[in-house]
Amino acid sequence: MKALIMGAGIGGMCTAIALRRFGIETAVFEAVKEIKPVGAAISVWPNGVKCLNYLGMKEPLRALGGIMQTMAYHDALSGNPLTQFSLAPLIAESGERPYPVARAELQSMLLEHYGLNRVQFGKRVVSVEQHDRGVTAYFTDGSEAQGDLLIACDGAHSAVRPYVLGQTVPRRYAGYVNWNGLVALDESIAPARQWTTFVGEGKRVSLMPVANNRFYFFFDVPLPPGLAEDRSTLRADLQRYFHGWAAPVQKLIAQIDPATTNRVEIHDIEPFPQLVKGRVALLGDAAHSTTPDIGQGGCAAMEDAVVLANCLQTHSMGIEDALLRYQARRAGRVKDLVLKARKRCDVTHGKDMAVTEQWYQELQSETGERILQGMCDTIQGGPFA
Repeated sequence: MKALIMGAGIGGMCTAIALRRFGIETAVFEAVKEIKPVGAAISVWPNGVKCLNYLGMKEPLRALGGIMQTMAYHDALSGNPLTQFSLAPLIAESGERPYPVARAELQSMLLEHYGLNRVQFGKRVVSVEQHDRGVTAYFTDGSEAQGDLLIACDGAHSAVRPYVLGQTVPRRYAGYVNWNGLVALDESIAPARQWTTFVGEGKRVSLMPVANNRFYFFFDVPLPPGLAEDRSTLRADLQRYFHGWAAPVQKLIAQIDPATTNRVEIHDIEPFPQLVKGRVALLGDAAHSTTPDIGQGGCAAMEDAVVLANCLQTHSMGIEDALLRYQARRAGRVKDLVLKARKRCDVTHGKDMAVTEQWYQELQSETGERILQGMCDTIQGGPFA
């Protein structure tokens, strides 16, 4: 059996590694000539950690991950803590700890594990065609590739998705802009082993520790799409949007490097139930593009890869049957994740400010139990619950 994998991002590489684990031949095609990961870092929650453990990357992941022991919310203007609690109950219930990691380092780990020289770069898929014995992929450079099945891991702008669905699904603007990057760890801004978030005005500033004494940071601001903002105005934009916010936020803005800070307008896609068509399957953002509000986008792709590989390995009624079983196991799960993230997004970013203000009030009496239980429920929906 030979699988053609479109895309060498997190989903594509986890799929290639998972399939190879069962002796399935893989060919990975990546559209760009050099991978430059979108976003500075990613939260790998216990469900994703267990997938990477299963794929043989337990120790390499730990070397990249930051250690979070506590979680805290602070008032935007005063900087006073609204709540602070230990993540130990989440770790105990799920059986793993979360690891925030720099996205480029996670990508390098996956490529190294699979074999960078085995990935074919500069191969952008434009169309696919199925026939009695397999699938053919056609690329913009005029070349083509043939295999027994094709896994589309080609992202939120997937070229294969319209083929599978028979229509183009529009992206939905989630209503806010996110700035993210990495900065040297500074305990005058936030504790070194804590996920720290400042909230107010429907905005958010958050910091997570990653390896090598760095914070992953992000700023969220509800804004209309298409504003003429870029790196040349980045610091001034953040200073304007967060004017009057607490001293740690001002210090963070002063310390970031605009040249390495990303500005992203956040979108998702309405969930859809069809993930496969014959011998072609969608995976990762191609199958379930979500907002980052519950930190499950990358983890969901890791889950997809493990489930897909296991369906191909454990079912003997043919490739099309195995892919339909993958769809049956994943469609409901990923719909739930997309809609949970959307609901969290609306509360956090002031879609209805009365609801958001109520959340701020509730945080002042939050012991952590309710938040952690919600996180555990999400985590335990994965294949290694």
